[in-house]
Amino acid sequence: MIPSLFIAHGSPMVAIEQSEYAQFLEQLGRTFPRPKAIVLFSAHWESRVQMVSEIDDYSMIYDFGGFPNELYQVVYPAKGDKELSRQIQQLLTDAGIENRAETKRGLDHGSWTILNRIYPNADIPLIAMSVNPDLTPEEQYRIGQALAPLREQDVLIIGSGVTVHNFGLFGVQDKAAVKALAVGFEQWLKDHMVQWDLDSLFRYEELAPYAKIAVPPQAKEHFVPIFYAMGAADEERKTEMIHLSLMMDAFTNSVYQYG
Repeated sequence: MIPSLFIAHGSPMVAIEQSEYAQFLEQLGRTFPRPKAIVLFSAHWESRVQMVSEIDDYSMIYDFGGFPNELYQVVYPAKGDKELSRQIQQLLTDAGIENRAETKRGLDHGSWTILNRIYPNADIPLIAMSVNPDLTPEEQYRIGQALAPLREQDVLIIGSGVTVHNFGLFGVQDKAAVKALAVGFEQWLKDHMVQWDLDSLFRYEELAPYAKIAVPPQAKEHFVPIFYAMGAADEERKTEMIHLSLMMDAFTNSVYQYG
């Protein structure tokens, strides 16, 4: 059974830059078991009802500004899989989770930036999924749980976000303090995921050190994909951090493998 993943999508520049993190993503694509399809929950697609892409060919969404022109020339020609999309919709319905098909929306940078490095040939069918940061962590986890049977079909379930995501940290002069905050929060997260301590993880806002700064209310959508990915591995309950690096000592580029 193929593991599920949480992958930090970091800066959009990860799609084209040569960095430690970009190199890791390329290596991941070479060493990770090749999936038959990908289901990806993106922090950059929010909706009240769970949306499931049902599309043949994705257009590109360049949902950012102020970056080099080269980045806006990247095209990731991903294909969908309508049969798999309908299977996902049925799994969610069977679990009592309201959902709808989305037949027009393209790929946002929470999806194509990392996939451009991991699977540059864009030759694996992709189903894009929305997230809802207003749900409780338990509800987000339950959505991932509902899709767990897909892993038996070698479908890779990815949560794409960023665990420490606060633009205000870039302006702090004490970089050592910012780094300590980011690393401290990430260490707490890792420790409790390794223990599969759901009681604590679901209460991360009150229990995790620096949680209010690492995950401010306006950035919860970047943190919550972790619960969708974890839920998909509920039966095995095994976590491994396979990468951690920092972007400008503030944002964490973390990758977790579940199952």
